[in-house]
Amino acid sequence: MASRVAVIGAGPSGLAQLRAFAEAGRNGAEIPELVCFEKQSDWGGLWNYTWRTGVDAAGDPVHGSMYRHLWSNGPKECLEFADYTFDEHFGKPIPSYPPREVLYDYIIGRAKQSDIRQCIQFDTAVRWVSHDAGRNTFSVTVEALNTGETRTEEFDYVIVASGHFSSPNVPDFPGFEQFPGRILHSHDFRDSREFAGQHLLVVGSSYSAEDLALQARKYGAESVTITYRTAPMGFDWPEGITEVPLLTGVEGDTAHFADGSSRQVDAILLCTGYRHHFPFLEDGLRLRTKNILYPDNLYKGVFWVHNPKLMYLGMQDQYYTFTLFDAEAWYARDYVLGRVTLPSAEEMRRDIAGWRAREETVASSVDAVDFQAEHIQDLLADVDYPKFDLDLTREHFRTWLDHKKQTITGYRDFSGFTSPCTGTEAPEHHTPWWEALDDSAAAFLATGTRGE
Repeated sequence: MASRVAVIGAGPSGLAQLRAFAEAGRNGAEIPELVCFEKQSDWGGLWNYTWRTGVDAAGDPVHGSMYRHLWSNGPKECLEFADYTFDEHFGKPIPSYPPREVLYDYIIGRAKQSDIRQCIQFDTAVRWVSHDAGRNTFSVTVEALNTGETRTEEFDYVIVASGHFSSPNVPDFPGFEQFPGRILHSHDFRDSREFAGQHLLVVGSSYSAEDLALQARKYGAESVTITYRTAPMGFDWPEGITEVPLLTGVEGDTAHFADGSSRQVDAILLCTGYRHHFPFLEDGLRLRTKNILYPDNLYKGVFWVHNPKLMYLGMQDQYYTFTLFDAEAWYARDYVLGRVTLPSAEEMRRDIAGWRAREETVASSVDAVDFQAEHIQDLLADVDYPKFDLDLTREHFRTWLDHKKQTITGYRDFSGFTSPCTGTEAPEHHTPWWEALDDSAAAFLATGTRGE
């Protein structure tokens, strides 16, 4: 009897896993029965935009954290699929920083090419996964959200590809209970225009805080104050955005900060990260980690060391995204197909400990990029993923970091990044990002040159 594989989630990680198996099948391999469970009604994961916040139509917490007007905050060349390039999908070179709709179209284009939709059960939420040691199989209980019916199926392997940017980490500060304005987490941020004319307070100092502060100001916020815990991001912010030390509390609509300053705010946006949260997994299968480059108990960043037939994809803090997911998916596939073997549990733990010790030496974003690139290189060494210039992507990341230091509002306007797969050079976008208020694919892909 053929083995059965459950894939939880049809976002970029889950789709990468299905693609990996599809490619093996296309090349003549006998592949197992694949069943992908997706709680949303369509594929794409976090790249699906929804106006909903709070709970979804089934009464579950909304999965998506996507917002209107999101643009890539890193060069697309650093996330390009080596087996499905941007040139192939769009039929022409496109600029390096596409908006969400363009990237979503690219992700789904590869999925459609693979004919993998037939493996996905939509509107189906995984409610519980347990392992039977005697049978060495997993029981997966799912609910069909359209009918409320539940059923339990048996699988030989389970691959968790549900991501870790859906369960918000929500801190509390004195005075929040009486604050007269809106307090929301970035998970519930949907449209920058909501804050037009307002004084917005952003709590946090990482990528969400950086991007949402810029988006809010770009679309008309009167002012944006960013409050940080340890250190400011230190960019050359445009007029109307400032950074101050940590919020100590609010009195009415007045926010007070650790340096003794205060200011009136209309809304508070918590860009305070997410929790790795897997309530559908029994305790012995559940990953517990902070958002780091190499979580504990995952050999190769993928295999649950206590039971490698359980695999996780995309659980790292991410500089690389699609490229990392593909590398992990190809390796997971080859383990299931018997093409790669894993060492003993003790050897796996030693290997994990070595990577985690190396992570302790990471002191900068450049170090983090190099660390993750070496992780990807380690995975790709044993699989047949198409070759691409990984070292070039490292150079692109360094250039990107330098551009951000030069101009936080203009780094997306730089051109000249070349594809690590085709060598194609990205053209300049026709409109400076700070002035590009239309984030549609049609507007982005329209022909034109700067200044027209």
